[in-house]
This record gives sequence, structure tokens and C-alpha cells, in this order.
Amino acid sequence: MLIGLASVLSLAIQGQERVQPLQLSQTITLPGISGKFDHFAIDSAGHRLFAAATGNHSVEVIDLRTAKVVQSISGLVKPHGLAFVAETGSLYLADGALAELRVYKGNPFALQGTIKLSDDTDDMVYDEASHLLFVGHGGSDAANPARIAIVDTEHFALVADLPTATHPEGLEIDPPSHRVFANIADSKEVAVISTASKEIVAHWKLTKAADNVPLAFDAEHQLLLVACRTPGTLIALDAASGREVSTAASAGGADDLFYDQDLRRAYLISGAGEVDSYQVDAAKSLHSLAVLHTAPGAKTALFVPSQKLLYVGVPGTGRHDAEIRAYATISAAR
Repeated sequence: MLIGLASVLSLAIQGQERVQPLQLSQTITLPGISGKFDHFAIDSAGHRLFAAATGNHSVEVIDLRTAKVVQSISGLVKPHGLAFVAETGSLYLADGALAELRVYKGNPFALQGTIKLSDDTDDMVYDEASHLLFVGHGGSDAANPARIAIVDTEHFALVADLPTATHPEGLEIDPPSHRVFANIADSKEVAVISTASKEIVAHWKLTKAADNVPLAFDAEHQLLLVACRTPGTLIALDAASGREVSTAASAGGADDLFYDQDLRRAYLISGAGEVDSYQVDAAKSLHSLAVLHTAPGAKTALFVPSQKLLYVGVPGTGRHDAEIRAYATISAAR
């Protein structure tokens, strides 16, 4: 008796569900660091991980070879977004309370300049081809309108400040198409920016869910993955049109999202203290895999494809120090 294609696919996915996609590889303890984390960045060549320790009002520079903090950048209030540009050795940092973008250079890092933006200066993404940095900020009130700043990193100058309907949350880039995507959460839309014209060229409205915070790009299937909080949902959008192609349920409080091109998987990190994993098939459908339980408040992370590791920030409390947990990806073949 022949088994239909749908049945074969179902059996394959069920087989993958029996495999936990992530396995704890290393725990880096950060003595004296308290509070929650926000975004992370990586210096792959220098074996350094940068962690925005928002609750500690600092950015921690961690040597991954020794698993030790080698510098704690202080003088901050609410560090959010981070971006490291290896070509110039520059670390860009967004502080939401200081309402500014900062750039640090040197060893140890020293402040080289600031650009004043507005409150809740947040996530950022760097376009290597144009040397432009895109930074979301503002949106709290009429005096601080929501915008996406475009910064020329070669001259550290603001070259455009694009208005958005409400505060921009996660940002993602597709270099070949010269586009940056921004989640405009309170407006249930994704803004599409042309890196060439430095303008918003499209607004994609979401219909399946709201409070869209993080996002990730799947280049192979040409999908933009958008994680929403109300209700907890992962949505796959067609990257050409913004059409909603597939959905899957997720935990609440989605805060970070990454796509693993090698294994065709998405990893969604949430405030519920878990990582939800998904498989993307050839038909561009999302399939839920196993759930990894991490720790309460562990809501932000960084996936480093070259290392096949997902770094998850675990907040420090009065009872224990903060941690960075590194989870290794596991293929279904194991």
C-alpha cells in the first residue's frame, strides 16, 4: 500500500520531534552581574561575546576562550541593541534611557562618539555592503516620535531618520535584496526599508496575530519569520509580497528569534523561559519541534551559525549570578 506524500512528511516531522534540537554545551557564570539581559553581539575572530546587561547598566565583554569577563563597559543606564563591525573593530551600542547611539573602539573599548536619538533607542542591524547601521528608537509620546535612524558608520553621522507608526522592535536584513525589515509591534505591521534609497518602501499588515517583536530571515525559502505575542504565534511571510504563508503556535512573550540555515530551523526565545524550535519544510510550512526549558526571565539570546551555538542570557537575581548558557544545535540524524 502506497503512503501519500503528506503521510511521509508527517512521519518525518514526528521523527524530528523526538530529537531535542538543542543541548546545553557550556555555562558561563558572570559573578556580580544582576538583572536581565537584552541584545548580544559577537566578535567571531576575537572570540568575544558582547552582552547588554540591561539590569546591571553595563555591557559585558566576555572572552569565550576563558569564559571570563575581560571588560565591563559602564556609564550606561539602559543598554539595548548591540552591533560589532569587525572591519573597523567598532562596537555600536544603543542606550534607551540615555536616548543615544554610542560607538566604542580600542582594547579595552573606549567611547569614541555619540549620536543623540530619542527615548527607547533599541534594536539595530548593520548592512556590511553600504556600511549603514539601522537603529529603532522613539515612540513613547508626541515629543519622541517613532523612527528608524540610518547611520553612516564610516563617518558616524545620521543620514536619515525614517518615521514609523509606532516604536520599532526587532530589525532584520536581507543583503542580496538590499532590504531591512522592522517589526512595528503596536501597529501590527512590518516596515520594509530599501538600503539603496534609504526609504520605507512597503508596509506589510499582519492578520493572524499582534505584538510582533522579533523576526528572522530564511534566505533559502525566501521567508520572513515574525514572532508575535498576542497570541503566541510564529508567522512565516513571503519575503516578496508579505503574504502570510504559514503559522505555528509559540510560547508567550517572544523576545528573540533566529534562523538556522544549515538545519532549516527557527529558534524562538521567550520570557516564559523556553526556546521553541521549528522546522521549515520545502513547502514553506512551519512545524513545531521540541521545547527547551531554560530559566525564568531568560528571554534574549544570540545564534552564531559558525559555532552552531545559541547563547541564552539568564538573569542574575539575589539568589544566583547571571549566566550565559551556550546550547549546541543537534541534527535530526543523531
